[in-house]
Amino acid sequence: MRPIFGCIADDFTGATDLASMLVSAGMRTLQTIGIPEAPLEAGVDAVVVALKSRTIPAEDAIEQSIQALDWLREQGCEQFYFKYCSTFDSTPAGNIGPVTEALMDALGTDFTIACPALPANRRSVFNGYLFANGVPLNESGMQDHPLTPMTDANLVRVLGAQTTRNVGLIDYATLRQGDAALSARIDALKAEGIGIAICDAIDNDDLFILARACRDLPLVTAGSGLALGLPANVAQRLGHTEDAARLEPVAGREAVLSGSCSRATLAQIEHARAHMPNFHLDALALHDDYQGVVDAALAHAEAHFDADPGNHDAPGPVLIYASASPEEVRRAQQRLGVQQAGELVERAMAEIAAKLVGRLGVRRLLVAGGETSGAVVSALDVQGLRIGDSIDPGVPWTTTLGTQEPLALALKSGNFGAPDFMTKAWKLMP
Repeated sequence: MRPIFGCIADDFTGATDLASMLVSAGMRTLQTIGIPEAPLEAGVDAVVVALKSRTIPAEDAIEQSIQALDWLREQGCEQFYFKYCSTFDSTPAGNIGPVTEALMDALGTDFTIACPALPANRRSVFNGYLFANGVPLNESGMQDHPLTPMTDANLVRVLGAQTTRNVGLIDYATLRQGDAALSARIDALKAEGIGIAICDAIDNDDLFILARACRDLPLVTAGSGLALGLPANVAQRLGHTEDAARLEPVAGREAVLSGSCSRATLAQIEHARAHMPNFHLDALALHDDYQGVVDAALAHAEAHFDADPGNHDAPGPVLIYASASPEEVRRAQQRLGVQQAGELVERAMAEIAAKLVGRLGVRRLLVAGGETSGAVVSALDVQGLRIGDSIDPGVPWTTTLGTQEPLALALKSGNFGAPDFMTKAWKLMP
């Protein structure tokens, strides 16, 4: 049995988000970390290749994405999905537009859609404008993102600046007229020479209508929301849907690592600090005494775990976080530079994760932030993930493939999750 959907995600948490949506719709889904060297194992309906390509130079993102596409085509995938964040994280130079164009060229298609909407997490598109938590994107906190500040909510304009193809709009009024009106609009856009259509969507019904219209498109581009509807197009070909989210339990110590500076994650950290021991990694302190700060974080975790040496699973998770307010992030970037500040935190998180697992017996990890998640899974040599049930929309528990011992991982996009996410996650483990 060959996979039906082949998906390419531009960061690790986004890949897990997409995989969780496919699993929730009954598709047995495997997530790979990077492009595998070996063929895919049998018995999956969809595979998501997780890249770390969101903020790298556009030409490198294109190269990696095409390599992923080639591998997915070799596995027999029939329809392809380029997944980006529901907040359309990118810069005026890309990478969403350039990667979309390259994938279209490789697949020989002259039309696709772009729809980041994820109503479950309050991401909606109306008249081409992206809203997050009820306000325009550029007022949602994304304007302060340290790597991809989003200062324009008009997606037709944003994507148009990144691509040589003409960008059009499928608006809400058309969607609400149903399948026939949507098909007619797509035909009209193609006749006008539109290559990519931004799609409105304010609730899941809109996404299901869009998904039906995408049945025959070689390529779709979207956040994870569209994945709710696509499996219905191939429902008769799916089997074992009741087992799609089944994971084997993993026992061991627990830790939370957070590098995200989003508003959602900052609120989660504030809640978690009242419920678990915690250690703050400061970027400037790391610059001044890197090894001293890393060793102090590990010593803090070890002291916590040793509080009850007879019980390997006790006494609950420890939180190590580099998350900071926009003002603190700006101070670090002004002194160290944007790239160096980010790389310093990623390096520290990777080293801490490796030693938590290798030295302190941590087997269950919750990681917040796309860049942090990428650093952590690379440090742990994770080759793939089996996808389980969700903790909150878009954030499932997973178990690792390729590690010496299985680990339980939850890779959380910075903007996702309720305020109590970091505490309730442990109660929802398989």
